[in-house]
Amino acid sequence: MSIIEVKVPQLSESVSEATLLTWHKRVGDAVSEGENLIDVETDKVVLELPASKSGVLTKIIKGDGEKVGSEELIAQIDTAATAAKPITAAAHAAASSAVPPSVRKLAREHEVDAGNLHGSGRSGRVTKEDVLNAMQQVSQAQVSGINAPQAVPAIAPSGNRPEQRVAMTRIRQRIAERLLQSQQNAAILTTFNEVNMQPVIDLRNRYKDAFEKKHGVKLGFSSFFVKAAVLALQKFPIVNASVDGTDIIYHGYFDIGMAIGSERGLVVPIIRDADKLSFADIEKQIADFGARAKAGKLTMEELTGGTFSVSNGGVFGSMLSTPIINPPQAAILGIHATKDRAVVENGQIVIRPMNYLAVSYDHRIIDGREAVLFLSTIKEALEFPGRVLLDL
Repeated sequence: MSIIEVKVPQLSESVSEATLLTWHKRVGDAVSEGENLIDVETDKVVLELPASKSGVLTKIIKGDGEKVGSEELIAQIDTAATAAKPITAAAHAAASSAVPPSVRKLAREHEVDAGNLHGSGRSGRVTKEDVLNAMQQVSQAQVSGINAPQAVPAIAPSGNRPEQRVAMTRIRQRIAERLLQSQQNAAILTTFNEVNMQPVIDLRNRYKDAFEKKHGVKLGFSSFFVKAAVLALQKFPIVNASVDGTDIIYHGYFDIGMAIGSERGLVVPIIRDADKLSFADIEKQIADFGARAKAGKLTMEELTGGTFSVSNGGVFGSMLSTPIINPPQAAILGIHATKDRAVVENGQIVIRPMNYLAVSYDHRIIDGREAVLFLSTIKEALEFPGRVLLDL
């Protein structure tokens, strides 16, 4: 017998524990090297734990939902053993297509047994719609007084006013903790300005086809906002700083966090050294972050750090908001939906595509003057984008 240990991956210093989600294998199952055994959820990201060697899973020490620490032993694999029953091609296809990580996560949050669902996707894959339909059927059954499967949390039928209690995920708990920390430990103030997006829109429309053809990525608006923010941060370094006790830490680099809403909650991956990146580099990173956030594939390193953040509520149609600072950062830029609005130019009422910008800042170290001028610099950079392109 040749036993190898399956351990929790090394977690970052800021992560004290993690939660095991769902084992993809049972004791006695054959496993292949590199095959994902279980998803491990921290307060920042969901990690896949692949088998380091091929063999048979002989022992599961920690089960679904249990809390574990860094490098804790959770299972054993016998590399010399063979499975009691060979896995047929059909069985392997069924197991591998059962339930994607994002769908499995949704099912776990609502305590739906995804393994018992009939997948409507390609090759029998269980989809998000399958889980939502199961939840709806259970809810309707309970309202009608019909007993629901025990896998779903009980909804007390009180007339037409059902309720459901669901525990927060570890990531949602962490989000709540950090938002409260931000509001309790910082003197947050928000200042606003409006920007005429027509120059950026014209520039983008003029070059977007050539840009995509050359760089293989679409030219969006996010790269303009990131570039404008970096320009303003270089001019007002206090906005790029952070507070540590009674000290102010000035950062000589520009790591921009991009807030991304996903099914698992809000995540803020970091664009490192944004001042050294081209528009194409920034667009590629943002597109990659967005895709991997939906799939739960972001790493802890990509979610750690940052000197300033950008939150784009405009993609959801938000007109105005007061974004909350991501501690220990001292400020965050909020972007909103660009809408045609009536504005006055040279005494004339004209229609322009306007965007309301908001900067929330820690008033302990950033005065109103710096915050207003910082936002005015972003406004000017967007209304005269040639300055950003020419590094003026």
